[in-house]
Amino acid sequence: MQHNGGNSLGPDEALVKAFGDAGQGQVFVFLDQLTPQERRRLLDEASEIDLPQVGRLTRTLLAKGAEQKLDLTELAPVPFQSRPEQGGAPKDWAEAKSVGEAALREGGVAAFTVAGGQGTRLGYDSPKGTFRVTPVACKPLFQVFAEKLRATGRRYGRPLHWFIMTSHATHEATEAFLQEHAFFGLDAGRVHFLRQGRMPAVDFEGKILLETKSSLALSPNGHGGTFRALADHGALDLMEREGIHTLSYFQVDNPLVHCIDPAFIGWHRKLHAEMTTKIVRKTRGDEKVGVVCAWQGKPVVVEYSELPAALQFATEANGALHYLAGNIAVHLLDREFARRVAAGGDGAVLPFHQAKKKILTVGSEGLPLEPAEPNGVKFEMFVFDALPCSLNPVFIEANRADEFSPVKNATGPDSPQTCREDQLRQFARWLKQSGVELETDATGLPPLALEVSPLFGYDEETFAEAWARLSPKPEIKDGLYLS
Repeated sequence: MQHNGGNSLGPDEALVKAFGDAGQGQVFVFLDQLTPQERRRLLDEASEIDLPQVGRLTRTLLAKGAEQKLDLTELAPVPFQSRPEQGGAPKDWAEAKSVGEAALREGGVAAFTVAGGQGTRLGYDSPKGTFRVTPVACKPLFQVFAEKLRATGRRYGRPLHWFIMTSHATHEATEAFLQEHAFFGLDAGRVHFLRQGRMPAVDFEGKILLETKSSLALSPNGHGGTFRALADHGALDLMEREGIHTLSYFQVDNPLVHCIDPAFIGWHRKLHAEMTTKIVRKTRGDEKVGVVCAWQGKPVVVEYSELPAALQFATEANGALHYLAGNIAVHLLDREFARRVAAGGDGAVLPFHQAKKKILTVGSEGLPLEPAEPNGVKFEMFVFDALPCSLNPVFIEANRADEFSPVKNATGPDSPQTCREDQLRQFARWLKQSGVELETDATGLPPLALEVSPLFGYDEETFAEAWARLSPKPEIKDGLYLS
């Protein structure tokens, strides 16, 4: 590299010097062996890195026992608003729905999907949102969500904005996929892509790892990166200009999700919450979902692996689990709260967590190394860590059968098969509630394939209205698709 005259350094030279001064000079050890294109890539990736932040994280998190653990003796169940069928007051739920519907008619709500993941655990080498999941039409997840948003906008007379957070690995393919399918009928001007931030992986001494001689070992900064992505890409400013005050957050792997739920929004608005979270009642003590709890008077989500069996299986006098509020990664975020967390203002700073991983890297000769054991640490933030920072956090019960069946694994629980069956149970339940005679097994699963497009009905109420209008009624047979 050439200096720009005198003792001054150009931006690239200054960057290399900054890494050296921070004790991270190993990042550029192969720089002189790289082509101009490879050098540019490495320098551009390095420019993303917040060196002081990496230094703080390695000093605090890599020290033995440094990551703070909760004192479980101070843990308590979190109170939540129960569904009417579980003892909640129907009048309160009806009022919440009315408040939420008013917010939708005013255009005050937008959708936000976390879609940075690839379908690796599914054996699928593409963005997970492109995975085909429905039982008859075989729609991809993105289409399911787009049709739910179209139908909701049509019902309330206000088209919705949809923000999609991608990762560097999925961004181009996600954007191309939705463009290729004309955004599944949505206005392209209301679909916005936000690329998630990245963090470097480090070895156990805190040295930033190279994935290749010309690239850093970078990975997404976790779904807690939502807040910074919203701010950095101008989404919060756009929301303010459009009069949007509430963001409906959900992850890409759950086709049953109520992307926009009027009652959920209404509870959030009428209780003046900055962050509201849906929970489902755990089906068993060792179910693999995070548990929403209270700790020192603040809400927290405790990973199932961190709860000892005695707490996982603890019960009330009536036999119900003591810690039964399962986290399904569905939240409402107040716009200005998101802005405050993004800026780290008023103590609203999300902590980073460390995860020991097997990280592809290179050896001293620049040859690839594929470790057999964890050789480093990745850092990530979790969106639910914003809960303790929020004013008036609220927790609302969801009906698991109607709202939660993620696709995570190739086989077994939370697989395409279990999700398909849960969709079939939902469609059969809607038909039976509308007076249709339909055979099902003891779990509610019909013996034939059915599918209801969200454009026909996206919940029990909208389905019942559409079915009542339908004349003549179709024959209930294998392959029935209502659109």
